Amino acid sequence: MTYASQRAALADVVAIPVTPFTDDGSIDRAAHRALLRRMLDAGVHTLTPNGNTGEFYALSADERRAVTELTAEEAGERATVLVGVGHDVPTAVADARHAQETGAQMVMVHQPAHPYVSDAGWVDYHRAIAEAVPALGVVPYIRNERLPGTRLAELADTCPNVIGAKYAVPDAARFAGFARDAGLDRFVWVAGLAEPYAPAYFSAGATGFTSGLVNVAPALSLDMLEALRSGDYPGAMKVWEEIRRFEELRAAGASANNVTVVKEALAALGLCRRDVRPPSKPLPESERAEVADIAARWCP
Repeated sequence: MTYASQRAALADVVAIPVTPFTDDGSIDRAAHRALLRRMLDAGVHTLTPNGNTGEFYALSADERRAVTELTAEEAGERATVLVGVGHDVPTAVADARHAQETGAQMVMVHQPAHPYVSDAGWVDYHRAIAEAVPALGVVPYIRNERLPGTRLAELADTCPNVIGAKYAVPDAARFAGFARDAGLDRFVWVAGLAEPYAPAYFSAGATGFTSGLVNVAPALSLDMLEALRSGDYPGAMKVWEEIRRFEELRAAGASANNVTVVKEALAALGLCRRDVRPPSKPLPESERAEVADIAARWCP
């Protein structure tokens, strides 16, 4: 896969699949495959196993690799696979090399979780991963509002496979400045806060957005993308209004129920269990009905 085709895959709905579990707590591979096929059949072309909606930080190394493998198998020639990697450098490099071995085309590097991150150290961390897999496109996941765009440009100067960025700072003005400082046309800019922020970020230069909603109602995510691509912002905001309450539920409590609400909707549709792993927690019985009502409206 060329950098051009990798870039094209980022300028799209970048789906972050959930990781369903069985009643004994292991990965439900059959449900996982079914959910992936459901998105692929709906027209989703980019899948990110081991993203945050997939509970990346709650998965073991073996589980992360299993999720990568089954996603690559289901995607086949139908979709591009962008694998989430992270933790310490050796772990991230090992997962990135495994992603390459499975046929994935790109890796997304999770924001370093350690509280002490210098700008120069951020560059060094990503450089070590990018240099280990030069054939793969590399997409930093940026949630640090203090990181300057010039650091991303510095990273790409030595690692040409750094082709895009998933920008997830909830500040459209800051995103606009960061993208221009890094090089607006040099990278593919993915709105990393999904559909609620996509219209604002597209107006500032994004051409793709991540989505957890797409697990539940892929048509809505694709409708928003089509509207944004055509410059139809009223059309995009019509979708925004349709999904607003669902996304508000996910964002409540500093996104405490981000994954939980998605899995609750899928459970209401009979597509997987609602189980999540700590530090997430299933919704209490009293809050499940509203999510079920929304899911039923979207997927009657």
